[in-house]
Amino acid sequence: MGVMVSAVANGPKTVALYSEKTAEIKTLKIGPWIKDRILLVDLGFYKNQMFARVEENGGYFVSRIMKNMDLIVVSVEEGLSKTKSKEFAGKTVSECIKQLSGKDLDAVVKITFKRRTYKGKQKQDEMNVRLVAIYNSEEENFHIYITNIQKNVLNAKDIAKLYGARWDIELLFKELKSKYVLDVLETKNVQVIEALLWTAMLTLIVSRRIYSIVKNSTAYSIVKNSQLSLKRWCDILKRDGV
Repeated sequence: MGVMVSAVANGPKTVALYSEKTAEIKTLKIGPWIKDRILLVDLGFYKNQMFARVEENGGYFVSRIMKNMDLIVVSVEEGLSKTKSKEFAGKTVSECIKQLSGKDLDAVVKITFKRRTYKGKQKQDEMNVRLVAIYNSEEENFHIYITNIQKNVLNAKDIAKLYGARWDIELLFKELKSKYVLDVLETKNVQVIEALLWTAMLTLIVSRRIYSIVKNSTAYSIVKNSQLSLKRWCDILKRDGV
């Protein structure tokens, strides 16, 4: 199952069913729809060519960086002195990280990728993207992201916070498994499985829509101490047999 979640609407945006052998990256088609939208990318969708297509279609992306991707720093935007910034240019990200001593890094790096095959040939291309390394004191390591959102729009820490909104998709699947009993489907009938999946997704969409209406209602806003979390809302629906 492929689900795109709207962090703003707090619910599914698009839903599609795929064979379990389908690679995640093949379930995401970039086109004009991405214009002026931000895509928070799971590592399963990490692909430099896809990042280039997002930017070319007027969209934005934020992704954690793959562990095996040791990019070359082109320039340092913020976080270091001018002398240190010059020293970092031309070095790999891993080399720079060792010298940060717990400081955050906001830099520009270069990524390379292959264009789509045209007349039997593939052209090698490259683009500069922003790299943000935020030190996590609890884990004592760096969380590293790449994005094409400029620093005058979102600073380094805001990029990390924005990516945190991707957690909504994890909560959604957890909800589907625990509240809509999709963790175990006791059937091998393809038609029945599809029916159960679509029923769960449609119920979820209606549930989120009603939840949004309730939270935005005048009656709800009057009760200042009300705390109607999504988890509590799901528990109420499950209790009432919805």
